Amino acid sequence: ICSGMALHGGVKPYCGTFLVFADYMRPAIRLAALMKLPVVYVFTHDSIAVGEDGPTHQPIEHLASLRCIPGLTVIRLAEATETAEAWRQALQEQGPVALILSRQKLPIIDRQGRAPAADLAKGAYVIAQSAQKPELLLLATGSEVSLALEAYCELEKKGIGSRVVTMPSWELFERQPIDYQQSVLPPDLYTRLVIEAASPFGWERYAGTKGKILGISGFGSSAPGGVVLAEYGYYVQRVVEEALQLLGKR
Repeated sequence: ICSGMALHGGVKPYCGTFLVFADYMRPAIRLAALMKLPVVYVFTHDSIAVGEDGPTHQPIEHLASLRCIPGLTVIRLAEATETAEAWRQALQEQGPVALILSRQKLPIIDRQGRAPAADLAKGAYVIAQSAQKPELLLLATGSEVSLALEAYCELEKKGIGSRVVTMPSWELFERQPIDYQQSVLPPDLYTRLVIEAASPFGWERYAGTKGKILGISGFGSSAPGGVVLAEYGYYVQRVVEEALQLLGKR
């Protein structure tokens, strides 16, 4: 229906549902990408934090499956200000866009002294960096960005400098000049921890050979969202421990 509206209705249509139901929509999304139709897909309930909805509704592999559709721009949002900028970006895109949002409440990132949310248009940007030379790069998307920022603060207390990068969109990032890409992900900062509550598939390109991906390779747990996240290791101390292990300081 949305594709038909985009073709003939003179409007920029959007539709919305749980991310797990992208499976049912895949043929239509692929055709929209093939035809460069400006449809916006709003997908919510994006990870294992939907535990209350039962073991079947956890879209572990869906981010990877959408990111591999040629011509589709996938944007996973960290909080409200990124969401506003994502809508702005979606309205400018000539082809289809998938906006990926969480179910749980997320804190608003304090932008004072930090990069503006408008940098979302570049696909990835530095959201926090130590005054000292960083030893570690924390790379996160969506609801895990606030987790990465908490871990960053804990590492600071331990005297370990790090850089936090939010990467809402692979596609937007890979459109940027190589100089910009390397300014965000410096080649010499190869100790990297990727944090995304989804399949790790595809993140190897950014984690590198000396990095690690804190992802999820299974689903089916039925419990309150916070409990499920903790059981799968998405809490501050776990991220700090992984960082220390990467740095050989555990």
